[in-house]
Amino acid sequence: MKILVINGPNLNMLGVREPEIYGSATLAQLEELVRSHCASRGAEVEFFQSNHEGDIVDCIQAAYKKFDGIIINPAAYTHTSIAIPDAIKAVGIPTVEVHLSDIDTREEFRRISYVSPVCIKTIKGKHFAGYIEACDLLI
Repeated sequence: MKILVINGPNLNMLGVREPEIYGSATLAQLEELVRSHCASRGAEVEFFQSNHEGDIVDCIQAAYKKFDGIIINPAAYTHTSIAIPDAIKAVGIPTVEVHLSDIDTREEFRRISYVSPVCIKTIKGKHFAGYIEACDLLI
């Protein structure tokens, strides 16, 4: 099993950005947690983070026939991008959408996800544990 974890805009600022919402741990710490968990389950994992929508689309397309599953936190693009869900549909790779916070309890505009309909599951509000749940679901 080979999993690709994609993190969208501003997730490179974990630990700095709004720690009351996103916690004080860093993206590097998240990646190490996921890497260790996947290794214990016999799965390979690779990570990608970008603040640019087109780079995320390119990454999803490049995953075609290379990965068995995708975990994506599209961050702000959750609520604005049509290109990202179109790319997920195009590659046909089972994808789990993850959000550190519960987007359903935040600002009204964050309650809309254009990505959820093309994913096998959406996990929200579980912080880093949501990524682990997503890994287990795909494995």
